[in-house]
Amino acid sequence: MIINMEYGASEEQIAHIIAAVERAGYQPHTIRGTERTVVAAVGSGGNRIQLEGLQAAPGVEAVVAITQPFKLVSRQVRPQSSVVYVRGVPIGGDEFVVIAGPCSVESRDQLLDTARWVKQAGARMLRGGAYKPRTSPYDFQGLGEEALRLLAEARDETGLPIVTEVMSTKDVRLISEYADLLQVGARNMQNFALLRAVARVDRPILLKRGPSATVKEWLLAAEYLLAGGNQNVILCERGIRTFETDTRNTLDLAAIALAKELTHLPVIADPSHGTGRRSLIPALSSAALAVGADGLMVEVHPCPERALSDGPQSLDLPGFQNLMDTLARPARTLAATELSNSAA
Repeated sequence: MIINMEYGASEEQIAHIIAAVERAGYQPHTIRGTERTVVAAVGSGGNRIQLEGLQAAPGVEAVVAITQPFKLVSRQVRPQSSVVYVRGVPIGGDEFVVIAGPCSVESRDQLLDTARWVKQAGARMLRGGAYKPRTSPYDFQGLGEEALRLLAEARDETGLPIVTEVMSTKDVRLISEYADLLQVGARNMQNFALLRAVARVDRPILLKRGPSATVKEWLLAAEYLLAGGNQNVILCERGIRTFETDTRNTLDLAAIALAKELTHLPVIADPSHGTGRRSLIPALSSAALAVGADGLMVEVHPCPERALSDGPQSLDLPGFQNLMDTLARPARTLAATELSNSAA
């Protein structure tokens, strides 16, 4: 249930509602907007009748049932879009934010060259894998803490906030000491122990959609993070598995638009994983921008043919510059029939 407080409701009235929600057996989550406050009552097994009775409490405008299974991420709870700040970079606001960098941190020179280039081209954040979940146990697994130190060095030099993936609950504390944005990868979208662990960390979370997950399952995974206490969550559509074999995945543009409709959380796209083909990244990036995405995360490598992971889907440095130039150009003009002055 959502308890909408009246405009100008006092702190005493809000505190009374919070206490009443707790007495009814629910967990209160308070959302303070620019004009009014909303108290969401989340949980099961409580006394619903007591909640409904709060309609008559002083300062309450309305008590409304939440129709979606995901409560805290729903636009019913927070109609305004949320903005998540990552070391001062806003994601979800008016700007379209691009995150770029190598799939894996391989060496100091590789990372610093990439970081300098992508910053000059207009990227706002640097991505790089320190621990890599690979399908084969024989593939490169990442440099671990050495990669985290290199990412921190790149941030110190360029000023770009860094994002890297957390694969295990045992790594959460260590990675949180280095990273500005913690990524929960597609394989871990429903790793509920990991979701609960990162929810307790004072860092924003980037949650990737699983390759076989529905939009509802994706948003329910985000619900774990908000219910666990972390309100700074960014969603990332990175492609789903379909019958198509010529691309690595199918970037679900409709899911981006739907997620923006259902949730207040920022949504970005990952066309690198979404296609697996660098030639398709510019077109899909423009498409993601067109359907309302708040940003992109793309893979960039100084020499993709020598990359230790995901070379075919990585842009080279000039390719990333071309992508940024493409995104900056205006959209195609619409061809429309002109009405003559003599038309009736």
